[in-house]
Amino acid sequence: MKFSENWLRTHVPTDATREQLVEVLTAIGLEVEEVTALGEALDGVVVARIVSTERHPQADRLQVCQVDAGGAQPLQIVCGAPNARAGLVAPLATIGATLGELTIRAAKLRGVESSGMLCSAKELGVDADAAGLLELPDDAPVGTPLADYLGLPDASIEIKLTPNRADCFSLRGIAFDVAAAVGSEVAAYDATPVPATSEARLPVELQAGADAPRYVGRVIEGVDARVPTPVWMAERLRRSGIRPLSFLVDVTQYVMLELGQPMHAFDRDLLQGPVSVRRARANETLTLLDGRDVILDEEFLAITDADRPVALAGVMGGFDTRVTDATRNVFLEAAHFAPAAIIGRSRRLGMHTDAAHRFERGVDPALPRTAIEVATRLIVDIAGGRPGPVAEASLQVHLQQPQPIALRRARLARVLGLTVPDLAVERILRALDMEVTAVDEGWRVLPPSRRFDIAIEEDLIEEVARIHGYDAVPTTLPGGAARIAAPSETRVGEDEVRAQLVARGYFEAVNFAFVDEALLRRWQAVEGSVPLANPLSAELGVMRTQLLPGLVAAVARNLARQQSRVRLFEIGKVFCASAGAGAPPETQRIAAAIHGDAHAEQWGVPARPADFHDLKGDLDSLAACAGARLDYRPSQATHGHPGRSAEVWRVDGEAEEMLGWIGELHPRLLRALDLDGAVIAFELDLAPLQRRAIARAQGLSRFPSVRRDIAFVAPESVPWAALEATIRTAAGALLADVRLFDRYLGKGVEPGFRSLATGLILQDKSRTLTDSDVDVAVAGVMTALQDAHGARIRS
Repeated sequence: MKFSENWLRTHVPTDATREQLVEVLTAIGLEVEEVTALGEALDGVVVARIVSTERHPQADRLQVCQVDAGGAQPLQIVCGAPNARAGLVAPLATIGATLGELTIRAAKLRGVESSGMLCSAKELGVDADAAGLLELPDDAPVGTPLADYLGLPDASIEIKLTPNRADCFSLRGIAFDVAAAVGSEVAAYDATPVPATSEARLPVELQAGADAPRYVGRVIEGVDARVPTPVWMAERLRRSGIRPLSFLVDVTQYVMLELGQPMHAFDRDLLQGPVSVRRARANETLTLLDGRDVILDEEFLAITDADRPVALAGVMGGFDTRVTDATRNVFLEAAHFAPAAIIGRSRRLGMHTDAAHRFERGVDPALPRTAIEVATRLIVDIAGGRPGPVAEASLQVHLQQPQPIALRRARLARVLGLTVPDLAVERILRALDMEVTAVDEGWRVLPPSRRFDIAIEEDLIEEVARIHGYDAVPTTLPGGAARIAAPSETRVGEDEVRAQLVARGYFEAVNFAFVDEALLRRWQAVEGSVPLANPLSAELGVMRTQLLPGLVAAVARNLARQQSRVRLFEIGKVFCASAGAGAPPETQRIAAAIHGDAHAEQWGVPARPADFHDLKGDLDSLAACAGARLDYRPSQATHGHPGRSAEVWRVDGEAEEMLGWIGELHPRLLRALDLDGAVIAFELDLAPLQRRAIARAQGLSRFPSVRRDIAFVAPESVPWAALEATIRTAAGALLADVRLFDRYLGKGVEPGFRSLATGLILQDKSRTLTDSDVDVAVAGVMTALQDAHGARIRS
């Protein structure tokens, strides 16, 4: 919210300096982001009129101007501004005036005397426009000090508002907070109803229920739309960040800034009536004020004229019924829309408007009629016209009414840690425009209708605290014994998981839990995605169903910044829409992605690109923290490289559980993501990976183990995991471990097969194994391999 300091002071008289005012605003929670001083030190700058101009004899781009500055004789000024012309009223810096570091002196420019300088807005420090002279209205009084005429010096103050303070999107709302903080009172506001002098009216109707419970309209006939916006109004708008356009449009903007109520002006002669508010219909079209054509659906509210859409409620007016210089009869509207009916609608259209910004956060439902009366008076006083009667439609049952709240004296003292005097509490609350009634235990407080953020006792305590001053709250360290929770032995903590991956060279990434739906479509992971009702942007419109899309996007950002070796992991929740009406189930997952060389650049290890087995080794080390054995099985995931990706299963004896996926990303997906080179990744459910059995001590066997190496040929289509499972089953209890130590393809091995060499470690805890025991076990293993997989001893 940006506003003029001088404008604020008309609502809350105070002797506080600008620096003190800025400090107070920030201290009460209205954080000041920027202060721009305007029109400082303009002594010697006056309103002047160019009487005549002629070309400079020695310079094509200069003009010699005769300027009336209110003196007995015109002044001769040499000027190079492109808009300098006879009759123009503009600021003149007279001899002796100082503009920043420039002091104006009599001078000769290319041999011609010049007795001052005609100024642009930038040279005066009132705007950034340096394209030409600052053009003033034709009726500006010549010779008047410019500072007096423009209400300078002033400052443009921009504050940062939290979403709960929708009431401070207006000068009046800010004024109540400032008055409470500086011990002043807000000036009375004139919203006296303007009596009707015409019978002209348009009926208004409500057809959207609780989404639009109030609509107020008024016809004003015989308006002069070509009248210029008064300087005082135009300057207040400009210093609040709004460019003046035309008087009728500027009035609605002015009232919105002052009161917080968005308004719109229609050309009455382009309306047929009645005017109503209803839900838009599917595929209805509307041309907005900015010229864009939009297609509506049932999620939008439309303002209609004889059932045709003429404005997008709470967002922007329509192009076809806009006011222009030719407008003679105006229809003013002000309405109250429920925030839920407006939230996200402008963002869906890729736009942002001041009206939508306010309605999304909540506008005082009592304001529409006041705004109509204030705007009517401004229009009639400045542009003339005959106002008709006010037409209002309301659904009282859907209009939120403030409810009294009990504030207990003891509760206030306990929460704040100090006692605020009763008189101070009552002064603060009344200064904030609340009705306060003293009761035995404290106060009964009725907040104003604009304060949607005040609903419970703690809200009132916060109001007292921020106005009384947070610096007045004592600093007290908490006491009492802290409860120390022992970590579970049956679960690997997330910190331990993080430490393990960090130790293996990974960096943790933290991504938004919401992503672009188009990104999920590239991953073919859009099924089950949950759309957000009010996304931060169109690119963050749905909740993620997987971690990898966001994590791989982070890999791409690192590669774009010349990081050739990237190793990232993320722990976070994914969301999938459920069949019921409840909240979508959340699943905690872990994902990792690597790209580039297997090892950091060094002299001791030859450089080679990372592959599937590097990432598999990292995952196995993670599983080792929980004492888990993982099994890898062929995967058909669409985002995985065929033949280079696998499903990850946890095997605990006879029990099996699928955890997720590991492998290279599909080349087609990499091209869609504009990634060069292989990316290897995994994503698993975290909870099953964290589960571990309590370690139990066992005595070491007193009898030696026996190792027997065997080499066999098996089809390449049979994965090692299946062969290992068969070996373990066939060897039975005697098998202490199995180790694969060689894989061979080439001469002596027929195509489609591979030779594998394994070491079987056999041991019995009760006796020493004999050669016959070992031979029987090895023979059983080979028989099982041959029967199950067609393997044979290599000759």
